Amino acid sequence: MLLCGLNYKYNMAGLKKIIVKESIKELRAFQKGVSTTVSKRIIMLIAIKRNSEQQSKRVLSMALGIDANSVTNWKKLYEEKGIEGLLSDGRVGFKPSVVTAEEHEALSKKLKDPKNGIRGYKELLAWVSTELSKEMKYITLLKYTERHFGSKIKVARKSHIKKEEKAVKAFKKTSVKNVRN
Repeated sequence: MLLCGLNYKYNMAGLKKIIVKESIKELRAFQKGVSTTVSKRIIMLIAIKRNSEQQSKRVLSMALGIDANSVTNWKKLYEEKGIEGLLSDGRVGFKPSVVTAEEHEALSKKLKDPKNGIRGYKELLAWVSTELSKEMKYITLLKYTERHFGSKIKVARKSHIKKEEKAVKAFKKTSVKNVRN
């Protein structure tokens, strides 16, 4: 029995039964191009479509491994907005970056310069504050440089920044002779 033109029925126990309009093939097609969050919603519709008997929200939640309130919310969403409502994730996009493209380039040059003399993130933060005139939190700079430049908090420096190349060549020549003898 269809009540008030809505797409659900009540059975004798008073449980609300959703009538899924889409076929299982259509639901599987929808499932392929969505995230795992939305995919569980589609799986719930497939489970409802396959079973002719009414399933409670608890049975569905146990089968899907989700909270029973999520099943209720998804059923309401399907009733109100249809499949389009279930497919929309509802989350907003990412925050804009704190660092502009010019600042990114300046940071890149500073970090890639072997003679820059920066020994840690606090010094880099001070450099950003003075050179780029930008106030930034320590953790923001840390995570940004890790994500974009692959930097790490503690890394042994390969060599001293003020060493002389001639002295290094002379050391290598004498050390090789001593090792071979």
